[in-house]
Amino acid sequence: MNTETSQRVRVPLARIAHARSGDKADWVDFGLFAWNAAGYQAIEREVSAARVQAHFTPWLPGEVDAWPLPNLLALKFVLRGALQGGGARNLRLDNLGKAMAGALLRLEIELGTDELARIESEPRVGWWPA
Repeated sequence: MNTETSQRVRVPLARIAHARSGDKADWVDFGLFAWNAAGYQAIEREVSAARVQAHFTPWLPGEVDAWPLPNLLALKFVLRGALQGGGARNLRLDNLGKAMAGALLRLEIELGTDELARIESEPRVGWWPA
């Protein structure tokens, strides 16, 4: 639970995380990866299966499953029924996992300004060069 008394701000997930995605048949799956441990604490607290399902309500008649992956600083989500029967059968243009991962990163969460400053000041971790 966040007990900070700093001002609250709305932040898109793209500011503190990145996503990888895939699609198979009628499912889309996302890995939502925080850039660092402080960011992971925020996404683990703020981004639930119910929140992801609400974000995709116009496109998603199915359920959302979620799993925390703390060793990877990530959350995994599987969106069932997301592709109207599958990519080849779907009438939406560019509906596949990558486009939906971009849409996920537009989801806004609320953070305290102190927490956001901590997330943005902590070094990013991963395989990419600094």
